[in-house]
Amino acid sequence: MRFSEAWLRAYVNPSLDTAQLVHQLTMAGLEVDSAEPAAGAFSGVVVAEILETAPHPQADRLKVCKVAAGQGEPLQIVCGAPNARAGLRAPLAMEGAELPGGLKIKRSALRGVESCGMMCSAKELGIDENASGLLELPADAPVGTSLRDYLQLDDTLIEVDLTPNRADCLSVEGIAREVALLNGLDLNPPATAPVSVTINDTLPVGLPAPEACPRYLGRMIKGVSRTAETPLWMKERLRRSGLRSLDAVVDVTNYILLELGQPLHAFDAAKLDGGIQARYAQPGEKLSLLNGQDIELHADTLVIADDRKALALAGIMGGSESAVGETTVDIFLECAFFSPALIMGKARRYGLATDSSHRFERGVDFGMQARAIERATRLILDIAGGEAGPVVEASSPGHLPKREPIALRSERIGRLLGLSIEPARVKDILSRLGLSPKETPEGWSVTPPGFRFDIAIEADLIEELGRVYGYDALPRRQPAIPTAMRPVSEHSLALDRVKDVLVDRGFQEAITYSFVDDAMQKLIEPGISGLPLKNPISAELAVMRTGLWVGLLDAALKNANRQQTRVRLFETGLRFVQRPEGLEQRKSIAALAMGTVNAEQWGEKTQPVDFYDLKADVEAIVRLTGRSDALSFAAGSHPALHPGQAAAVKLDGEFLGWIGMLHPRLEKQLGFEQNVFLFQLDQDILLQRAVPKFKPLSRFPQTRRDIALIVDANLPVDRLVDCARTHGGDLLREVSVFDVYRGQGVEPGKKSVALALIWRDDAETLTDAKVDAAVATVVEALAIAHEAKLRD
Repeated sequence: MRFSEAWLRAYVNPSLDTAQLVHQLTMAGLEVDSAEPAAGAFSGVVVAEILETAPHPQADRLKVCKVAAGQGEPLQIVCGAPNARAGLRAPLAMEGAELPGGLKIKRSALRGVESCGMMCSAKELGIDENASGLLELPADAPVGTSLRDYLQLDDTLIEVDLTPNRADCLSVEGIAREVALLNGLDLNPPATAPVSVTINDTLPVGLPAPEACPRYLGRMIKGVSRTAETPLWMKERLRRSGLRSLDAVVDVTNYILLELGQPLHAFDAAKLDGGIQARYAQPGEKLSLLNGQDIELHADTLVIADDRKALALAGIMGGSESAVGETTVDIFLECAFFSPALIMGKARRYGLATDSSHRFERGVDFGMQARAIERATRLILDIAGGEAGPVVEASSPGHLPKREPIALRSERIGRLLGLSIEPARVKDILSRLGLSPKETPEGWSVTPPGFRFDIAIEADLIEELGRVYGYDALPRRQPAIPTAMRPVSEHSLALDRVKDVLVDRGFQEAITYSFVDDAMQKLIEPGISGLPLKNPISAELAVMRTGLWVGLLDAALKNANRQQTRVRLFETGLRFVQRPEGLEQRKSIAALAMGTVNAEQWGEKTQPVDFYDLKADVEAIVRLTGRSDALSFAAGSHPALHPGQAAAVKLDGEFLGWIGMLHPRLEKQLGFEQNVFLFQLDQDILLQRAVPKFKPLSRFPQTRRDIALIVDANLPVDRLVDCARTHGGDLLREVSVFDVYRGQGVEPGKKSVALALIWRDDAETLTDAKVDAAVATVVEALAIAHEAKLRD
């Protein structure tokens, strides 16, 4: 919420400077993101009028202007603005003036023609980003007046970052209500007396869906002047709040939205057919919006319609067919209350985000509509003229939000806040909050007002008391919490230890959203449906993740797009999978690697990361559990992984996760220009640790035998290792692969695999004969099981 400090002080003017006001708002829970001057630092700029213009003799794009500045004879100014014309009133930086950035204006010659100053755009004065031409001022702007005084630019633009529960502060009046409360001052809202009805024209209003729209008000205003100019004071308040002036009627509706927090909309009455109703969209119904977007409406979307067609997305955006335009004479002004639950998420479904939907989703005061339509009517009549008809209201009281009394106990206040607030102070705070307190034996009975959707239980009231009393005034006490040393199972491996290993191996931890883009997730895991969110942050974050790869791939892609070619990321967190018995949440750890194995250096050639590099990372993690011997990798098929470089990871025969290279098709679709390698493991299985057990050191030496085997080129090496361990007997202590060879001396379709066999007997020294016999048994078993032959 962005607003002008001067506008706020028209409601309530505490004896605080800007810095103190900003601090007070922030400490009250309305965090101020920024407080900036309404204009840059400049001096010597006045309102001037261009009397006449002539072409520059030496430059086609420049004009020589005679300008009245209210100080004697007209000045000669050379100007290149396309909108410079006779009769225009615009800012003039006089000789000696200083503009933002330290620019000083001097008398100078431009292409041989003397210029005695500089006509200015809004950007050159630090007022706006618009640099397309001179800042056009009203025709009645007093020539010679200081521009800073005329536009009242000694103002501050304050931007407040509101939490979703504080919808009551999405207006200048809401912010002013807070300031008045915090400073014990009275609020001075603008007068909103009912407008005199001078015509009897009305349109019937209906509520076919009262649960979505329980209150709707409308009024005919005839004879509106579309050429009427929006007053400067309104234009400036809109601009300083981040809105551009469009025309008198639209400006008034935007002004009320900012002033009171109540969205309104004006229809061209000539384009309406019959009465108005707030109903759900019909199957296949379409609507052209004001932003030029054509949409097909969903059946659960609430629309404002006449007897023939949909006119607007209720609470979100109007339609282009019924919009006010240059030929509009009569308007139908609407003002409604829409249920937040029914509006929530609808704008994002259509790729929209509007000021109206932002407010209706969070909750608008359901008692505000009559006041808002009267205030808007008065402004329209004062600015654009016309005659107003009676307000027509359709209401369903049973569907309006209920405001039930809440019991507030004095004893409970002290327990939660840690201090005792005087009853008179409590009552004063509650009254200023608009909560209508009534005393009871235990404390008070409090009824929340219509603009506070966030107050529903006693704790909410106590939170408000603490906030208004002052967080910095609450006592600071160390909590007295009994602690006890609890046993930690040796069978559990700490997750932080796993993270440390990954960091040591060059990875960085990433933390991504638990909700992801549904389209991207379907690319990664097409057979699994993600749980859709009812109110997603955005259309790109609409479902709960079924795995961690989507977030990592998105992060890696962002890095790659910023010329970071070597990326190593890991993440731990929950994945959410829908099962027939309900939603399953599983803790996982996943990692991604792409680029080179090591960072670029002079002592070693660059080498791209491959499957085995990431496999080594998985083995390093599992080594922490003491269960390396139980780890296995089996070729498998995963829709997100390369068919020839994908493996299922198992631990003690239990499925642990997947490892592999991203499928080339997905690499291309996602925009990667190099291979990406991934793994994902189940935390609950991974973190089960084997308790170390001591074994006495053997007094007898071990013996090593190396064998080189010729086997089929496609045979996985782990099958040879498993076979050797199975048939090697109790004396075989270790089997490892130390060489794999393909090439000269080995026939095509075959490979040579060299195994190191370590033998030891803890009872006696092994003899060569005993070891040779055991090796022969292993070789025979390998020959039978895998047709392995000893290499010559």
